Amino acid sequence: MKRLISRKLAEIKDEPRAREVVRHILSENFLAEEKIETEVTALLMENAKLIKDSASDYKRLFTLAKTKLARERGFIL
Repeated sequence: MKRLISRKLAEIKDEPRAREVVRHILSENFLAEEKIETEVTALLMENAKLIKDSASDYKRLFTLAKTKLARERGFIL
């Protein structure tokens, strides 16, 4: 908030309320990302045998699947 105000990027009349709104938005964002990660983990676990049988890298598949789900939902990572 201080940077936004000092750089005159935002005019904030009620700083405590603005902080509350920013915290709420960030919290919702983290929860949405966590939900996507949980879904990706479940999806990869369902296909664990296929992943193990192929020489695929779990972390790479996780990142690809997470990116795809986020894009489909209009979520920016």
